[in-house]
Amino acid sequence: MSVTESAIRSRAREESLSRLLIAFVSSGLFFMLFPGTFLGVWNLLQISGRESVASISPAWLQAHGHAQVFGWVGSFILGIGFYSIPKLRGGPRASFVAAWLCWGMWTLGVAIRWTANVYLWQWRVLLPLSASLELIGFLIFFRTVSGHRARESGRHKLDPWIWVVISASTGLLLVLLTNLAGCFYVAQRAVTPTFPHLFDQRYLALMAWGFLVPFVWGFSAKWMSVFLGLEPLRTRLLLAAVVTNLTGLALVLCGLVLAGSCLFLFGAVLAAAAIGIFESAVNEPKTRGVHPSFPFFVRLAYGWLLVAAVLGVAATRFDRSGGIWGASRHALTVGFISIMILSVGQRVLPAFAGMRMLWSTKLMLGGLALVALGCSMRVSCEILAYQEYAAWAWSVLPLSALLELGGLTMFAI
Repeated sequence: MSVTESAIRSRAREESLSRLLIAFVSSGLFFMLFPGTFLGVWNLLQISGRESVASISPAWLQAHGHAQVFGWVGSFILGIGFYSIPKLRGGPRASFVAAWLCWGMWTLGVAIRWTANVYLWQWRVLLPLSASLELIGFLIFFRTVSGHRARESGRHKLDPWIWVVISASTGLLLVLLTNLAGCFYVAQRAVTPTFPHLFDQRYLALMAWGFLVPFVWGFSAKWMSVFLGLEPLRTRLLLAAVVTNLTGLALVLCGLVLAGSCLFLFGAVLAAAAIGIFESAVNEPKTRGVHPSFPFFVRLAYGWLLVAAVLGVAATRFDRSGGIWGASRHALTVGFISIMILSVGQRVLPAFAGMRMLWSTKLMLGGLALVALGCSMRVSCEILAYQEYAAWAWSVLPLSALLELGGLTMFAI
């Protein structure tokens, strides 16, 4: 094969990868805005208007969360994962067929789950079907990833951040299996398409601390020292953070919630120290193409992680009506996960999608600022309102939701 032919084939493959990534990101943005955030805003408007979380269907709350975690975050992770696998760059065309099949099954599964929870149409059939499609889609992705081998000669050891991502991928697999078991149980025995409360609490803990948090730690370990100009990663501290976090998760799943929550907090502190996220930069941060506030918001996200962990510990002792638990989860999912995606996503996704430039750095700043402000109002006022400390906080909650919706819309634009 001539050099020219090789270059043409390489460019065509890159374009195919970009189209695949754009498909995952586009479906993720759709689930983020409409089935996810818009439904979340509607739920909060109903709760605030009646000043009671019991006024809204639990199935709608779970539909909102599923669309955000699986539809948005999950789609982004799968898309970036496929784009980053060198095997797909030099492999057979069948690899692309498998990747597109994964996208179709994953997207259809998330859409079916949201429809079943919201409209209650044939939900006894649709819930197990949706969970099965999502699991099969992930297994296709996992098979493609596990088939990859490092090309560098003489390289036998995986980088530490890869092990963290592997642990998070294992967590995602466990989440999908738990989701499948829960859907079959609900379809056979429940009267509504809603997971039982105790099962749902353990399921949410597995999703948050077994899947979402380790994924962010892994990619932070890979990128943050370069993006923020930090000291090199402290590998032992990072691995200690992962082990501590997994131990805490095991305790929570066994019912020892206070001990597990304390370990979540300790693990979050270790992870921040391992990455050096709150330390001064030793090199110039890489902010070309994004807003200069990028390092501030990444550090803010890790601040929210610590807030979420502290609130989780407090909730085990002082929560009376779900307000502190809800605030802790919101601090984690919006304050930590969403702000990290809005920060790092706008740093890497345009380059991945065909070496594009971010359309507007001002919109980046506006979106991040609105989400951060909305999250601050939501976390504080959810505790005040739900715990009956201040009645006026109920009227602030809808505004917090609208601010977050505005910020996420800017991100999508």
